[in-house]
Amino acid sequence: MAKKATSSSAAAVAASSDRFSLPQGDLLQLARDTVALATKGGASAAEVDVSEGFGQSVSVRQGEVETIEYNRDKGIGVTVYLGQRKGYASTSDFSRQALKQTVDAALAIARYTAEDPCAGLPEKSLLAKKWQDPQLYYPWQLDVEGAIDIARRCEDAAFAVSPLVKNSEGATVSLQEGQFATANSLGFSGGYPSSRHYIACSVITGKKGRNAEMQRDDWYSTHRDPADFPAPESIGDYAARRALARLGGRKVKTCEVPVIFEAPIACGLLGHFVYAASGGALYRKASFLVNSLGQRIFAPGISISERPDLPKGLASGPFDNDGVATKAREVVTDGVLNGYFLSVYTARKLGMTTTGNAGGSHNLILQPGREDLTGLIRGVKRGLLVTELLGQGVNYVNGDYSRGAAGYWIENGQIAYPVEEITIAGNLKDMFLGIEAVGNDVAVRGSKQSGSVLVRRMTVAGA
Repeated sequence: MAKKATSSSAAAVAASSDRFSLPQGDLLQLARDTVALATKGGASAAEVDVSEGFGQSVSVRQGEVETIEYNRDKGIGVTVYLGQRKGYASTSDFSRQALKQTVDAALAIARYTAEDPCAGLPEKSLLAKKWQDPQLYYPWQLDVEGAIDIARRCEDAAFAVSPLVKNSEGATVSLQEGQFATANSLGFSGGYPSSRHYIACSVITGKKGRNAEMQRDDWYSTHRDPADFPAPESIGDYAARRALARLGGRKVKTCEVPVIFEAPIACGLLGHFVYAASGGALYRKASFLVNSLGQRIFAPGISISERPDLPKGLASGPFDNDGVATKAREVVTDGVLNGYFLSVYTARKLGMTTTGNAGGSHNLILQPGREDLTGLIRGVKRGLLVTELLGQGVNYVNGDYSRGAAGYWIENGQIAYPVEEITIAGNLKDMFLGIEAVGNDVAVRGSKQSGSVLVRRMTVAGA
């Protein structure tokens, strides 16, 4: 693969000065200077975010290069307050004149905006003051030819699994790197570079004859540090085996059975929880978790932690989008909800204190159990393993849940056959309380980490 990225923070920051148009220090100074422009222009408070980033993405399909994409972006966003009236404007032009015009535009918007008693900067005491370098930047010194080679190796490994692997939707290798700086009129300023890279492969299997059919599946791996990637061949190989395993899919008769959500799908369940427990949904009364603090909302034994300081975490960071210091915490303990996910604004709407979650959750981890996925399957006499979900059938107001699904039917603790064209239905409140086990096959999907999850009972609608 490509050269191994160094784990040295100093080396990474030095590399960033060569890969971005501005050094990190200049970006911070630009943010501070723009805040000064806003306060000089009459703003009672102001905050500024500056960012720039670049990326390279290469896709190969059936051995041929299909796409080569580059992106390079930069922008500055200015938020001003006139008392409790808020205005926002942005630009991609970093010249002094453009920044002045952007500040003036934000001030003009604020003058015609209604007052909002919850608007404004955080309390100064909540802002992050000192923090260690989060070490989230690992540049990938990968040229186009190197990326093409990795993508081809990934796809070739998929085709090598079986002659039934007939086609490919492609293998993709992508590197993304960026840096940001933020400052406000309370004296806070900070920022750092970060990276996120991925390798993905999607293949199509098929068989001819009387029972001709086609199936597809995919797999991917994403990391901040390219040194953490598995061999690209293993990604293509696994994508192919997943697709092959889906051949011969059947429908099942409508029934109520235990359902196992495969680890990547279980991360989606965590996402539903975060949305329902977020301030925006709560203050609008658009969540089934309104007034749930201190109550058991998950099964006994279920614990969920938030770790914003996780090394190389995809959602790590010393402060949130408001500049508020982030903290490790136990969001759920033994099934009991200890805290919501609140920004400064949503906390004020609810009469509460921010939890440092402006911008979302930070490495939310569902505590794994002792069994792997095979062990969870072994404990199910008759049920369903879900490996793919379709549609958006989630009602956050009452918790109703209904999604198209595909996966595998379980009989006597073993996979019996693949299933497709089915629907699984239940209610998130009952599903959370009905979690019987969590696997130790932990998958990381963005800011969520979870093993496979066994839910006691759901409705499976099929033939």
